[in-house]
Amino acid sequence: MSETIHFKKDVYVNREYSWLQFNNRVLGQATDLTNPLLERCKFLSIFHSNFDEFFMVRVGSLLHDDKLSGGARENKTDLTAREQVEGILKLAKDYYKSADGVFTSLKKELNKAGLRIRTGAELSQKQYAKCKDYFTSSVLPLLSPMVLDAKHPMIRFENMKTYMMFELIKSDRLMYGVMAISPKLPKYFSFVGGKKSNIILMEELIRTFGYLAFDGYKIQSQAMLRLTRNADFDANLDDNDIERDFDFSKFLKHKVELRGSQDAVRLQISDGADNLKTFLLKLLNIKKQYCFTVKHYFDYKFMMSLSDSFSPDAAVALKYRHAHPLTAPVPEGVSVLETVLKRDLFLAYPFDSMDTLVRLLDECAADKRVASIKITIYRMDHRSRIVEALKRASENGKDVTVVIELCARFDEENNLYFADVLKESGCTVIFGCGNYKVHSKIISVVLTDGGNLRYVTHLGTGNYNEQTSKLYTDLNIITADDNIGADAVAFFRNLAICNIDYEYGKLLIAPTSLKNGLIRYIERETDKAKDGKPAFIRAKMNSLTDKLIIDKLIAASKAGVKIRLLVRGICCLLPGIKGKTENITVTSIVGRLLEHSRIYCFGDGEDRVTYISSADLMTRNTDKRVEIATPVLDKTIENTVVNMLEVMFADNVKARKLLPDGTYIAQEITGEPINSQELFLVGKFKR
Repeated sequence: MSETIHFKKDVYVNREYSWLQFNNRVLGQATDLTNPLLERCKFLSIFHSNFDEFFMVRVGSLLHDDKLSGGARENKTDLTAREQVEGILKLAKDYYKSADGVFTSLKKELNKAGLRIRTGAELSQKQYAKCKDYFTSSVLPLLSPMVLDAKHPMIRFENMKTYMMFELIKSDRLMYGVMAISPKLPKYFSFVGGKKSNIILMEELIRTFGYLAFDGYKIQSQAMLRLTRNADFDANLDDNDIERDFDFSKFLKHKVELRGSQDAVRLQISDGADNLKTFLLKLLNIKKQYCFTVKHYFDYKFMMSLSDSFSPDAAVALKYRHAHPLTAPVPEGVSVLETVLKRDLFLAYPFDSMDTLVRLLDECAADKRVASIKITIYRMDHRSRIVEALKRASENGKDVTVVIELCARFDEENNLYFADVLKESGCTVIFGCGNYKVHSKIISVVLTDGGNLRYVTHLGTGNYNEQTSKLYTDLNIITADDNIGADAVAFFRNLAICNIDYEYGKLLIAPTSLKNGLIRYIERETDKAKDGKPAFIRAKMNSLTDKLIIDKLIAASKAGVKIRLLVRGICCLLPGIKGKTENITVTSIVGRLLEHSRIYCFGDGEDRVTYISSADLMTRNTDKRVEIATPVLDKTIENTVVNMLEVMFADNVKARKLLPDGTYIAQEITGEPINSQELFLVGKFKR
């Protein structure tokens, strides 16, 4: 357990270690028998995908920081970037070993359910011949083998692309051969074998038959490999270096293109090829500890689509029961716009459909009273109906302004595309606000109603993305409140002129007032506790890393404030430590849906104040981004939000409790099992 102690100090936990624990909780869902088999396969795929991104972004960033920082230490556990990376590499090997064991178990279960995942060594003579024929006819023509010599120098291995490499002998001369696995190839080949379905992964096919690409050579050894490169980059600008005709979209496009050529941070290689491994480590200038031996596969995305290998009836039995979004608060045929002008609307995704919001924008695009629509965009569906509504509004003569954040990691190209589409339709497109990433989720609609201006404002915790709204839990309020509306209009005006120093009436806006606003409420509860009055804080977020806020919560706990936190992912605060955090509990829910909503609730009874927000309590959100927290003004909606929190706190199926030693344990089921997500999905939660 030395690694655990290494990543903790007093009441703090290192951010990266906490993330590793989160991903381990994701892996735990792959073995949780309350999940159907095919869903558990998906969790294993998510675990590996998360780890890939972690190495690209977090390890890459730490290694970059190590070069620049000169041994600077992070502010919670005093670890240098180098020390954090060394600890990560040790723990990662253990987590990969656990994941290998999970795959082996899932493979056995799939076999019992009627699907065999074959290796080359497991093929019968007849199956071997069938797979070889398929490889020769359908795979080999899509491969581009190359022998490396003076006229064919070593290729540059692309980020996250899988390659097959060979030691070749010809005329007693040692050479190297290499070929990339084309992304145009299917993930696996299906074939009939006995009473069960059979698949062999493309990786396995190329391992087994790849030698056929090097006709005339003797294969001495072979290995499959994948290189991970640093995918983090700095898109901040120095105003003194920006020319008048500077185009940020072109600047960012260039940065994205460079992503695939940055420093290597991880080498994955198949087992049993020591000579090739030594050669590659030297060639790529990678230290041995950054090399991971892959026992099974490099890419586990195939596990997301295994249902295709079962009959429809069999697949249904192996997946979650399908859940339709509940009836939207505005029935079909009733105007969403007119409804909002009379009362606030509350939408909880995916329990409610995003169709209500899309209908609102469609109505605004056509309504003659609507003068302007302004929206922030961070991540969008590739076939966005929201973009189509904005285009129609612009074509109908509305003033449409879109603040589109190009620096949404791994969505940069999608956002660049939509920026061009929206510009072409006549929308005004703004790329953020200085060097602050715009992560807010807000729509401001201004109507001219007779001689008066009226406002409709949407504020949410998640992206305007129709696809993720079916998978992520997010909360939304659509209101015609004049004070909120005036704040929203001012917000977009300030973004357009790059003014972050502005006092808003109702909204808390980062980086200026959000952190201080939340801290004022923490201090209010602290003062109440010191005066002997009941004091409560309830909050839900994805991550908690901001040290100033953590220290304020610790002070509140010491004063006697009862604090309950739902933190899905990273939590740098250790709860339950006597004399310090004994009044704090931390729970994480990892389940069928990705918990994504942020809720901050202070007090109880008449003085209770509740906010929903786009921001997690991370320094990058509170200090370095443009974020919004909005008060829930409608008491009926506020009661619903708080009651949802209580249901989640009562979860004893998917919830995991953070202990003072930094480990997570499953909740003890006493009485009725409570799976909060399932309760919301099937409509058993009464609003």
